[in-house]
Amino acid sequence: MAISKEDVLEFISGLSVLELSELVKEFEEKFGVSAQPVAMAGGAVAAVEAAEEKTEFDVVILDAGDKKINVIKEIRALTGLGLKEAKSAAEETPSTIKEGISKEDAEAAKAALEAAGAKVEIK
Repeated sequence: MAISKEDVLEFISGLSVLELSELVKEFEEKFGVSAQPVAMAGGAVAAVEAAEEKTEFDVVILDAGDKKINVIKEIRALTGLGLKEAKSAAEETPSTIKEGISKEDAEAAKAALEAAGAKVEIK
């Protein structure tokens, strides 16, 4: 009776992590192969990663600066936070003000916070 791929996969799915690790090592020794990913020549991996353009950005305050009151007001305007939460965000830096927003919105928020006196970074 022949063993199908499905039978092999079913068997492997029942193994513990340790047993699976040992099985991989045995495959490597028996067939002279490695389960490690192969690096592509010429930095092709970096080129692939660069091609995937980021679509969501976070706005992070690094320092509220000397005009903390203005920064707190701007945080409240951008986020709708209460006074206490906005004050904490301005004082406990670095703090993320906006998460998962578009590049345009992130740059607008950064410009507004910097105009208020904060040091801001977009991640």
